[in-house]
Amino acid sequence: MIESLTLLLVCQLAGEVLVGLTGLPVPGPVLGMVLLFVGLLARGGVPKPLQTTAGTLLAHFSLLFVPAGVGIMLHIGRLQDAWLAIGVALVASTALAVAATAIAMLGLERLFGRRPEGDGS
Repeated sequence: MIESLTLLLVCQLAGEVLVGLTGLPVPGPVLGMVLLFVGLLARGGVPKPLQTTAGTLLAHFSLLFVPAGVGIMLHIGRLQDAWLAIGVALVASTALAVAATAIAMLGLERLFGRRPEGDGS
């Protein structure tokens, strides 16, 4: 498990370094995940120890939300002052994401010649 955790952290570090050197507008951990994905594709699969480690991390994924919850409680005053703006931003961004996903799905269905289920034709 130590080796797998080390691999995950090295990929994250590599992503952070690449973002720092190139100035890409992507979070370092996201770029690190892409590097890990490319490495696993080149390898031809995910090694069993990495699968076990990833499964363990995912099983305890909810613990990663504790720092976010603490941060919210720490800044509750700011949230009380800006609740309307935050609420509008959340609703609007969710609606835009749903609309963009629907448009992309319809475009891909047209591109690949498939019809949506239940369209009656």
